[in-house]
Amino acid sequence: MPVDVRLPTILRPSAGGRGTVTAEGATVGEVFEDLIRQHPALRDQLFTPDGSVHRHLTIFLNDDDIRYLGKLDTKVGETDTVTLMPAVAGG
Repeated sequence: MPVDVRLPTILRPSAGGRGTVTAEGATVGEVFEDLIRQHPALRDQLFTPDGSVHRHLTIFLNDDDIRYLGKLDTKVGETDTVTLMPAVAGG
């Protein structure tokens, strides 16, 4: 099922400049697979060489951080939105 994926400004050039893209999948991991199939340049920005999600990236399903749900196995529905947020540091 199609899911909207919101991209932060830093990732938009790798997705044709778009802030929101649509990807298919029943879980967040499947949505990411389809997102990378459509926009291969996102792979290295989302995943480390060993296949884990970069530590600097926080992923939300609607308003919930997937780290506290099922991580990449979190189920998604067609009215859901996946939002990618880069970590922010500062002082």
